[in-house]
Order: sequence, then structure tokens, then C-alpha cells
Amino acid sequence: MKPVDVIVVGGGMVGLSAALMAARQGLQVALVEAHAPKAWRQDEPDLRVVALALDSQALIESFGLWQEVLARRAHPYSAMTVFDAVHPAPLRFNAGDLGRPHLGHVLENEALVEVLWQAVVREPNIQGHCPDKINQLQQSETEVRVGLQSGTELCARLAIGADGAASRVRELLGIQTDDHDYGQKGLVAFVHTELGHEDTAWQRFLDTGPLAFLPFGDHCCSIVWSLPQTEADRLLLAEPEAFCRALDSAFAGTLGKTRLQSARVAFPLRRKLAKTMIQGRTILLGDAAHAVHPLAGQGVNLGLRDVSALRDAFVASARKTGDALDGAQLARWARTRYSENSLAALAFENINRVFSNDNMALSLLRGRLLGLGDRIGPMKNAMARYAAGL
Repeated sequence: MKPVDVIVVGGGMVGLSAALMAARQGLQVALVEAHAPKAWRQDEPDLRVVALALDSQALIESFGLWQEVLARRAHPYSAMTVFDAVHPAPLRFNAGDLGRPHLGHVLENEALVEVLWQAVVREPNIQGHCPDKINQLQQSETEVRVGLQSGTELCARLAIGADGAASRVRELLGIQTDDHDYGQKGLVAFVHTELGHEDTAWQRFLDTGPLAFLPFGDHCCSIVWSLPQTEADRLLLAEPEAFCRALDSAFAGTLGKTRLQSARVAFPLRRKLAKTMIQGRTILLGDAAHAVHPLAGQGVNLGLRDVSALRDAFVASARKTGDALDGAQLARWARTRYSENSLAALAFENINRVFSNDNMALSLLRGRLLGLGDRIGPMKNAMARYAAGL
């Protein structure tokens, strides 16, 4: 059993980014993943899209991979418009107000994962264990020992669990979670819009949940529609024309008539927050630590911010102690990220609760809040900067 510096469990975009980041810091990394990723296809877009904020883009740029991402159908958005079913006055953010050409990019999950995976395969400081799964984890004060289903044993000074909301690493550590089922599903699809989307990420709040239209090519948008479970199931089975009529009504015809361009898929919406992001020499990143409501598309960005903050912790620790994996610095990283992620998760939840509600008093309040936010410059600027990851 040859020891490495870091073991990363999970080959999604957060786990792959963590493995690349650690390797680029000169650390020896072992990456464990159950399945090689599905190949990105030019002719069949992945229904799972992400709205990558500028700070997440900067992380991918630091790996020298951004041009590869752009070549895989990444669409920039230069504005965000938020409006409400009760109060018509919108809240609008523009990239130009922040001195930027855009606020982020909408891209397919498979596209980003493929680019990161290929970079990991090329990286000499990363040894891959795929297909394989973790089934044992033991720790001492100085190291972590991981047993894989293949019989391989790995040993490292740090283990990273980035294996999703149903994290096996978190389970083996016995870390409890704070769970909440929203009673909603997120329905996703691609639609053609009669009117141009103006390179804008649109979000309308309805009594039943938020509805987002994310720009994805000429007259094409990815929709993310949060709905009560029974309504989501009904709309999944509706004829395409009936579905689009319901969608156009829910979106108040903002982009004209829509036409389905893909299948429809719905997934349950739940919050799952780990009680801690660190135990011993093992840390949790991304959905393994904080699966949140997809409001404002911030879930993936929170996970990539975990990685960026961990990189900063490695650099600061190496500069201060000569050891990038110093335990005290890792503990500080975990406390800071736990606080920021918990606040973000609860903020998303409370926004969803206030805006996805048919209570008349709350309906009037939310409209006033949007109008107020659009008129107060510093407040609007602060919200725009957070959404863009600045």
C-alpha cells in the first residue's frame, strides 16, 4: 500500500475539481469513482445544466480548461431578471453594472464533467481507481486508511468525501445530517422560445415554487420548474402542447410561446446539511456536505467554492507551517465553509418559503421586497455581486 497525500472519493465536478486542485498544488492524489462519466454529446444535450458563476469559472480557468468548456456549448448570460406572479415590477441585475461582460455561463453537467475528467486522466499526480467504491474508512491522528471493494487499500494524510448527497464517506464517518423534504420536484427540460431570451437568466416566483428560464443557445432555454410533487408528476405526463400552455401561463408569456425540444425529467427537492464538514483527517465537499434547494442555481457554485477555499487553505498553510495539510488550518476552513454554506442553504429555503406561498400578506410583502431591491442601489449591487460570485 503506497501512501498518497490526498484521497478523493467522488468523480463529479466537485470531486474532480478537488483532485485537480490538490494535484496542481504538488500533492499526490488518489481518486475513487464508481463509474466513468457519460460522454458529452454534441447531438443530445444533457438535461442537467448548471449556471456557473464567475468565481466558479475562475477556478476552472486556473486549471487551464476554460476554453475546452467554452467549446462544449457554454452560453454566457449577461443579466438576471427576477419577477413575481403578484407584483409585476422586476428586479434586474446587469453585468455592465459590475463592470463585467457577463454574470456567468449556463452549461451542461456532462460537458464540464467530461473536461475535468479528461484533465484528471492526463494529470501525472493523480492515480485513478475507477470503477471502484469505498467500503471501509479508518483514521488515526495523522492518516486515513480507505478500503475499496476491489480489495485495494489506500492510505493518505487527508481524505475528501465529494460523493454526493447520499455520501458513503459521510455514512462511514457517522456524520448526521439535518434533512428537510420540500414536498416539491424540480422539472427540467429544454424549450424553444418565440422571443429571444436576451442572454438573461429569468426567474419568476409563483405560489407553487420558482420557475427559471436559463439561456441555452438561440431561442433556446433550459427550464427548471419547482412544483408540488403531484403537479410535477401530472405535467411530466401531459401532452407537449398542454405542457407548453401551462408553462407559458406560469411564465406570463414573457418569452412568447414555447415549444418542447427535449424529454422532461423531474427530481425530488430536499435539503441535506451535514452537521460538520470535518471529522479527523476527513472532510466533506459539495452535496456530501450541503445539498440545497436549486433556487438561483447556487448549489454547484457552493461546492466549487468549497474547493476554491480549500486551495486557499492549502496555500496559506504551506506558507505558514510548510505543510499544506496542516490540521489546524483544515479545521478553520471547515468552520468557515460550514457557516457560509449553512447560511446560504437557509437563505435559499426562506426565500423559497416567502415567495412560493399563496398567503396574501406574504404575497404583498414579496412584491414590495423585489421593488425595493431594484430601487436601492447598494442592496441591488450586493445581491448582484453575490449571484455572480464576486
